Amino acid sequence: MTVNISTRRATLGDVHAVAAMAGELLNEIMSTLGDQVFNFNLAATIDRLIDFIGDEKYVVFVAESLDAGPVGFIALVESHALYAEGAFGIIPELFVRPAFRSQAVGMLLVGQAKAYGESCGWPRLEVMTPPLPQFDKTLVFYEREGFAITGGRKLKLAL
Repeated sequence: MTVNISTRRATLGDVHAVAAMAGELLNEIMSTLGDQVFNFNLAATIDRLIDFIGDEKYVVFVAESLDAGPVGFIALVESHALYAEGAFGIIPELFVRPAFRSQAVGMLLVGQAKAYGESCGWPRLEVMTPPLPQFDKTLVFYEREGFAITGGRKLKLAL
């Protein structure tokens, strides 16, 4: 089933919907992994989004269905690195609600990210998939959208 989806840049009026979808994304990852790898607090996430979007530290595009409201989002942040020859974009989160997957919603959101990155003069976008092999479909999606595997592993150190 194909639905009529539109995308637009999120505003402060979207923080509740985006925060809720971020929670759905993290819960889906944790459920699939069977491990509590994230701490999610809706109120704290809303507060963070108000700061991030208000200060333009974090750019979000929302996908909406006329009938269902927000059905997905993609977030972008700017980073800087010598290996990337300066500024570039990172996609920290991309989520499409399960009922709207395989309907080109993710493709529309990635298209918005690409256009935004080009408007910023970024030479590249980077994204990290959730753990494989549990999220192989996510990897296939990104490869279909033109992303290439560059190797390595994501590591973190709690401070």
